[in-house]
Amino acid sequence: MRLVLTTWNINSVRLRIDLVAKFIKQARPDVLCLQETKCIDDAFPLKRFKRLGYEHVALNGQKGYHGVAVISKLPFENTNVRTFCDKVDSRHISVSFGEKAQLARPLVLHNFYVPAGGDIPDPALNPKFEHKLQFLDEMKACEPLHPRGDDRHILVGDLNVAPQENDVWSHKQLLKVVSHTPIECEKLLAAQTHGEWVDVARERIPMAEKVYTWWSYRAADWTVGDRGRRLDHIWVSRALKDSVTDFRILRDARSWERPSDHVPVTVTLDV
Repeated sequence: MRLVLTTWNINSVRLRIDLVAKFIKQARPDVLCLQETKCIDDAFPLKRFKRLGYEHVALNGQKGYHGVAVISKLPFENTNVRTFCDKVDSRHISVSFGEKAQLARPLVLHNFYVPAGGDIPDPALNPKFEHKLQFLDEMKACEPLHPRGDDRHILVGDLNVAPQENDVWSHKQLLKVVSHTPIECEKLLAAQTHGEWVDVARERIPMAEKVYTWWSYRAADWTVGDRGRRLDHIWVSRALKDSVTDFRILRDARSWERPSDHVPVTVTLDV
């Protein structure tokens, strides 16, 4: 069975529902993981998604901030929400697929929206940055994020860290900029290593090649200088490493009308 899965920080699902519909009609993913939905669960545009063919939706939303959602053509076996840093701030949701989705072996999917961390990369001066570092530490320590053996797990989302040198437009100039500071990179990579996760982008794209999924709104023209960062990630457990058949970043979506500052990232797996 082929599974096409997309992750996308949509920066308000209601504001950009037409862009989501445009993408869905173009890419036809089986599962769409959204972050920064900025929407309480009762206000989520369920009817629009059902008209588009997505009957199954798992939500963890809140008014005006954060929020994550999994929209799927395939039914879930179960859903789960975890809180991190003792904050109820809608930054995680997980679902599992199994017999209902006609999978012979279960598949667990985690969707994350890691805190951005503010502008000052000093936890003593910036509580938002302190929160981010603690969140990354808790991801590393979280037992359900440690798939082993034959466990078929996928972790996706806006992880708000560009961990490798060529995940940013200028490694040297961004070393003191939140999202690429050494301590953030170290902590995200520690969570990845401890969980034995495979970073699909860097498994398929050489480390020497620049890769971005986000471009700031502050630039009048995002294409000038191409000053991007790779903040959006897809990780798979080792049992799924050889199941990946395709990986795509839809850069063109950054030029759509009233776009998100992030673009969709899609993986195809033979499950």
